[in-house]
Amino acid sequence: MAQGWVERGLEDAETEMNLSTTLDVDDDGRPRRTGTLWTASSHIITAVIGSGVLSLGWAMAQLGWLIGPFVLFVFSAITLFTSRLLADCYRSEKTGKRNYNYVSAVKSNLGRHHPCFPPLVFKTNVCSSRILNPSINTGSWKIYMCGICQYVNLCGTSVGYCITSGISAAAVIKSNCFHEKGHDADCNVQYSYYMVGFGMIQIVLSQLPDLHNITWLSVLAAVMSFSYSIIGVVLAMYQVISGDVGVTSLTGTVIGVDVTGEEKVWNAFQALGNIAFAYSYSMVLIEIQDTLKSPLPENKVMKKASFIGVTTTTVFYMFCGCFGYAAFGNKAPGNMLTGFGFYEPFWLVDIANICIVIHLLGAYQVFCQPIFAVVEDSMSKWKPGLKLLTNEVKVLKLESFPIKLNMFRMIWRTTFVVLSTTLAIMMPFFNGILGFLGAVAFWPLTVYFPIEMFMAQKKIKRLSPKGMILTGLSSACLLVSLGAAIASIRGVLASLSDYEPFQTRS
Repeated sequence: MAQGWVERGLEDAETEMNLSTTLDVDDDGRPRRTGTLWTASSHIITAVIGSGVLSLGWAMAQLGWLIGPFVLFVFSAITLFTSRLLADCYRSEKTGKRNYNYVSAVKSNLGRHHPCFPPLVFKTNVCSSRILNPSINTGSWKIYMCGICQYVNLCGTSVGYCITSGISAAAVIKSNCFHEKGHDADCNVQYSYYMVGFGMIQIVLSQLPDLHNITWLSVLAAVMSFSYSIIGVVLAMYQVISGDVGVTSLTGTVIGVDVTGEEKVWNAFQALGNIAFAYSYSMVLIEIQDTLKSPLPENKVMKKASFIGVTTTTVFYMFCGCFGYAAFGNKAPGNMLTGFGFYEPFWLVDIANICIVIHLLGAYQVFCQPIFAVVEDSMSKWKPGLKLLTNEVKVLKLESFPIKLNMFRMIWRTTFVVLSTTLAIMMPFFNGILGFLGAVAFWPLTVYFPIEMFMAQKKIKRLSPKGMILTGLSSACLLVSLGAAIASIRGVLASLSDYEPFQTRS
C-alpha cells in the first residue's frame, strides 16, 4: 500500500510538471518566471546605487580617512553576508514552497507555534492556553514588525527618491543659470514643480503590473546610475588632479574649526545612516528573487546576483566617497552633484543630473512594486470576485509588450503616487531623510531578520559560540541604527526651524 502511495505521488508530481509546461506556468501555478542572473543584478544595482551615492563625499568628510573607507567596507561586507542568508529564505526548507515577499519569508521561518513563547511569559494559564490552542502564532509580533519596517521604509524611500529627483531636476536649471550669470548669482529654484513632474511620470509608470514588466526600466536605470556615478568620480578626480582641493584629515571635520563637538558626534551618526541607506536593498531582495526562472536553484542565482551587485556598488562607493572627500575636503556638500561643488563643465553636470532623474524613475518602481503587490493581493483575497480587481483593458496590443489597464490598479496606485509626492514636497531634506531611512531599514531588514531566520533554519542556539557571534553582530548594528536614526531626526528638526511648507527653494 505504501508503495502505491509513493507511485501515485510520483504520478501526481509528473502530471503537475507536465501541466505547468503545457500552461506555461511555474510549479506554484503562477505565470512562468523569466528572470536571470543579469536581470536580478540589474534590479539590485538599480536599488542599491541610488541617491545615497551622492552623499558619500559628505559622509566621508564627517568620518575622515581613518574611519570612512573602513565603515564603507564593513557595511558592504555585512550587507553581502546577510543577503546570502536572506536568499536561502525564499523557499521553505521543509516543503519547498515559495515565499513571494519578505513578510512571507519571516512568517515561514519565524512564525512558529510554541507553547510558552516569549520566554519572559511565566504565567501557567498563558502557557496552558497555548498548549491547548496551538493555532496561536507566537511569532506573529515578528511578522508584524517585519511588515511595518519593510513597508514604512519602502514608502519612505519613494518619498526620498521624489525629493532627490526634484533637487536634481532643479540643479539642471541652476547649473545653466550659474554658467550664464556667474557663480555668485541668485539662482534659487523652487523644487516643488519638478517633484510634481516626477510624480506625474510615476503615475503612468505605476500602471505596469509588476516587477516582471519593468525589467527594461530597471536595466535603463542601472545604466543611468553607472553614468552619473562615473561622471561624479571623473569630476572629483579632475579637481584633485588640478590641485583645487579642500582640507582633509584622518578624522574628518575639525572640532572648533568646521563644527562644534556636539555637531561632530551627530553628523558622524547621520553619516553612518547615509552609508546604511546607500546599501539598503534587503527589503526588496525576496521580491527580486521571485522573478528568477526555474529549475535553477533561485538561492544560488540570487547569491551570485547579490555578489555582483554589492561588489560593483562598493567599488563605485569607494571612488565616489574618497574622491568626493579629496576634492571638497571637510566642506564637502551633502549632495556632490546638486550642492554645486562642481560648476563646470556645466553641460556635464547637467547630464549627470538628468541621469539621476532617469535612474530614480526606475528605482522608484523597484521599491514601490512590492507595496502595490501586497495591497492588490490582499484585496484579491478579500474580494476574489470583484470585477474592479480582475477586469483589464488592453490599451496597446503589442505581442511582446502588451499594455493593460486595471481600474483598481489605476485608482490605488495613482493615489499612492500623489500622496508620496505631496509628502516629498512637504519634507525636502536630503541628508536627514536619507540618514533616517537608512537607519530604519538597516538593522531590522538587513541584519536582524536574516540572522534570526538563519539561526532558526540551522537550529543554532543563542548561547552557542556561533549564536553569540551572530547575536553580537545584530546588537552592534542595532546600536548604530539607533544612533543614526536619532541624529537624522535631529537634522530634520533643525531644518524645520526655518522651513516654509511647499516653498522650499535652493
